[in-house]
Amino acid sequence: MPTCELSRAGRIVVGIGLAFGLMWPLAEAHAQDKARPIRIVIPFGAGSATDIVGRIIGTGLQDSLGQTVIIENKPGADGAIAGADVKRAAPDGNTLLLATNSPLAVAPYLQKNIPYNPVTDFTGISHVGYYTFFLVTNPSVPAKTAAELVAHLKANPGKLNYATGNTTAIVATALFNTQAKVDMVRVAYKTEPPAVIDLLSGQVQVMFSSYATVAGNLQDKKLNALAVMLPVRSKVMPDVPSMPEAGFPDFPVTPWAGIVGPAGMAKDVVDRLNKAVVDVLTKPDVAKQIDQQAFAIKTSTPAELDAIIKRQAIEWANLAKAAPLIHAS
Repeated sequence: MPTCELSRAGRIVVGIGLAFGLMWPLAEAHAQDKARPIRIVIPFGAGSATDIVGRIIGTGLQDSLGQTVIIENKPGADGAIAGADVKRAAPDGNTLLLATNSPLAVAPYLQKNIPYNPVTDFTGISHVGYYTFFLVTNPSVPAKTAAELVAHLKANPGKLNYATGNTTAIVATALFNTQAKVDMVRVAYKTEPPAVIDLLSGQVQVMFSSYATVAGNLQDKKLNALAVMLPVRSKVMPDVPSMPEAGFPDFPVTPWAGIVGPAGMAKDVVDRLNKAVVDVLTKPDVAKQIDQQAFAIKTSTPAELDAIIKRQAIEWANLAKAAPLIHAS
């Protein structure tokens, strides 16, 4: 990756003090209109893991706040389309982003001239949690383990295609290819569901995918899971080895999600939304639904999420150094 691309992380962090210093004095002019719907923008398509989790949360917020909640999918540009949409919205609490590492940590390294600053152009509401990703293959690939996949790839350089439907898959596969010293051809998708369709048909053969998007196909043996992208095994598929067990002890890719709004939101609006999100995610019925997606819930205060976003900007920059990423043209 060119040095000028990686230096963006420094610029992102340097600007945070000034941006937050300006944010709160402006915020008082924007009170939340509780009669209007809350729009939650999803940076991926319908049926993606983020969409599934977002709709569960949206239903809970609608009941908790007594406001209509609209889910709006805006996939594309590695989450930057959704991020730009929310950045431009009025900071009144009626437009939120179910943000992931895609728009807020990785997009600056994949997209040229991204139209927002991930750290300073948003107001943190609450951390939501972490996704579980699996390394999955089409059954046509003669490999039942990650080691066998690596051996097959080395014997067939450049002959297998891999799908990416989000930036986690982009970074994870780049890191996998770098560490294993193998060569695959990337096929890019705006979101996971169409990538899974092509994985099932054999047009692509390998994919790092969120569990929620491939769960049924794994259970029906239509796809094979070779490893889970966690330091330990997942309870949803305890027979599948972790990445360290599969031969990749240093694989620090941690996909996450949080809810943010535009910069400049009033503190009382932020506090109201934070309380509602935390209350929803701690309800047993909601927690059970999300747990079934192999998504680990982790809530936070607004300040804690702001700190997470700032830290992630640096951590994903380091990942970009470890595994040179594919840039948009």
